[in-house]
Amino acid sequence: MRTMIDLGTGQHNLIMDTATSVDCSRQIKYRRSFRTLIECIVPTCCGNFPPPKSENLATTTDHGASTVTATFFGHRKGRVSFCIQDDIKRAPLLLLDFAVPTSYLAREMQYGLLRITLESDRRRQKLEGAGDGGCSLYDVPVWCMYCNGRKVGFAIRRVTTRADVDVLKVMRAVSVGAGVIPAVAEEEDDGELMYLRARFDRVVGSVDSESFHMINPVGSSGQELSVFFLRT
Repeated sequence: MRTMIDLGTGQHNLIMDTATSVDCSRQIKYRRSFRTLIECIVPTCCGNFPPPKSENLATTTDHGASTVTATFFGHRKGRVSFCIQDDIKRAPLLLLDFAVPTSYLAREMQYGLLRITLESDRRRQKLEGAGDGGCSLYDVPVWCMYCNGRKVGFAIRRVTTRADVDVLKVMRAVSVGAGVIPAVAEEEDDGELMYLRARFDRVVGSVDSESFHMINPVGSSGQELSVFFLRT
C-alpha cells in the first residue's frame, strides 16, 4: 500500500490511491526523518516516458528563469537521487545520484535551510577524459557536492533505469508533496522509499551556472531549499 499527499492545487486535502495503514512501531529516528521531509512541503529513461522537451534542455538567455519539478527520493537505508523534470509525465531532464544517505539529507533539512552546491572543474573534466568541458551542464558526469558549505562527496549523473521509471510513475499523482512507498521484496533490506517533490524556480546565470530554488506553498514557514550548479 502506498500513501501520497498532493498539495499542488489546494483543492483537495489528500489524495490516496489505496487504503493506508500506519505502523506505530517504527523507530523514532525514522519517524522524525520522515516528518522533516513532510514539513519541507506541508505548510508550517527507458520505459514508457516520452522524451523531455528539447527546448528545455538548452540554455535560453542569460538570467532566464522558468519553473520545473524536482524530486528527491531514496530508500531509508540508502542514498538519495535527485531528478529534474519539466513535466512529471516526461523523462527526466537530469538524474543524479548523491553520495549522501537519505537520513543525512533529512537531518540537514530540519534546520529550515539546505543549500546544495554542485561544482565541476572544466580542466579536471578534460584531464579525466570526461568530455571537453564544453558540454551542457546536464551532461556533466561527476560533480563535487557540498551541503550547507560542507563537502560531502560527489553527485554522479546516470541514465534512467526501469526502477526509476516505476518509481516516478507511482508519483505521477503527486504534484507537490512528500511520502513513503513501501519497498518491493527485493529491496526490503534498504527500507521504504522516501520522496519529496516540489516546484522549483530555475534560474540560468550562464552556460556554466544554474540554480534551482524551491517554491514554498502559500502559508508555509519559509523552508529554504536550493540547488546550485557551477562549472569553473
